[in-house]
Amino acid sequence: MDKIAVLIPCYNEEKTIEKVVTDVREALPEAAVYVYDNNSTDRTAELARGAGAIIRQEYAQGKGNVIRRMFREIDAQCYLMVDGDDTYPLDCAREIVDRVLERHADMVVGDRLSSTYFTENKRPFHNFGNSLMRTCINSLFRADIKDIMTGYRAFSYEFVKTFPVFSKGFEIETEMTIHAVNYNMQVENVVVEYRDRPEGSISKLNTFRDGMRVIRKMMQLYKNYKPLKCFGMIALLFVAAAVILFAPILLEYLDTGLVPRFPTLIVCGFLVMAAIQAFFSGMVLDVQVAKDRRDFEYRLNKIYSERQLKLGGQSWDGHEE
Repeated sequence: MDKIAVLIPCYNEEKTIEKVVTDVREALPEAAVYVYDNNSTDRTAELARGAGAIIRQEYAQGKGNVIRRMFREIDAQCYLMVDGDDTYPLDCAREIVDRVLERHADMVVGDRLSSTYFTENKRPFHNFGNSLMRTCINSLFRADIKDIMTGYRAFSYEFVKTFPVFSKGFEIETEMTIHAVNYNMQVENVVVEYRDRPEGSISKLNTFRDGMRVIRKMMQLYKNYKPLKCFGMIALLFVAAAVILFAPILLEYLDTGLVPRFPTLIVCGFLVMAAIQAFFSGMVLDVQVAKDRRDFEYRLNKIYSERQLKLGGQSWDGHEE
C-alpha cells in the first residue's frame, strides 16, 4: 500500500503533463504518481513516463470511467487527485495531503472559487455554472462545500473504497461531493490558486452538454438520497395546483349551490390522489435510505479494518496500535 498516491486522469494533455508530473514529484517526492491515459492520440503517455510517472490505461472514454479504474486498482493511505492540464499549482499539495494523513479527513476539496478562479477563467458560463452548482448543492444537502466542480482533491482509503462510481464523465465531481456529504464524512476545504490553461491546451469540458449532465446528476442524487424531501415537494406542488383549481369551484358552490365544472373538480381529486401517492412513496423510500446509511457504517468499519490489516496493524503515524 502506498502512503500517498497521486492520481492524474489524462486525455490529450501533451502540452502540460510533463510539467504536472515534475511539479508533483517536487512537491511530494515520496508519492507514487499514476497517470491514467484515457485513449490519448498525442504523446501524453510517453511524456508522462519520461517524467517518472507510472502509466496505466483506461479504454472506456470519460473521466468517471478513469476514476473508477483508479479507485479500484490502487491502494493508498491518501489519494491526491489532480488534473493533467496544469491549472492547479502544487504548492499546497502537502497541506491537502496532511489534512487526510494527520487530521483524518475523508475528502479535502481544493477550493478555486475563493481565490483566483473568476479572474483567471475566461469562460463566463463556467464561472456561472460553478457558482450555481455550489449554491444548489449546499442548499439542498445543507453542506458547506466551497468548490463543487474542482478536480483537485484528496481522499482517504475509506472514502475511495466505499465510493460507488456511477458517472461516466465530468459529473463525477458532483457525485463525489454529494456522496461525502450524504454519509456525513469529514470534508475540509483548502483554498488553492487557479490558473487558466496555457496556450495550446484545450479543455474537453463542453459547457452546455456537460453542464446539463451535472444538473441531471445532482437532481438524481437528491431523489436517491433525500426521497422524502424530494417527493414531499412534488406532493406539495400537486396539492397547491389542486387548491388553485378548486378554490373558484368552492366559491361558486357557496354562492349558488351549483357545481358547473365537474371535469375540473375531477382533476382536483386526481391531483390530491397523486399528492398522497407521492408523499407515501417518499416515506417508503426514506426508510430504505435510513437502512442504507446504517449498512454504510458497517461497510465503513469493514474497510477500516481491511486498511489496518494492509498496514500491518499500524496507526496513521506508523506506530503499533
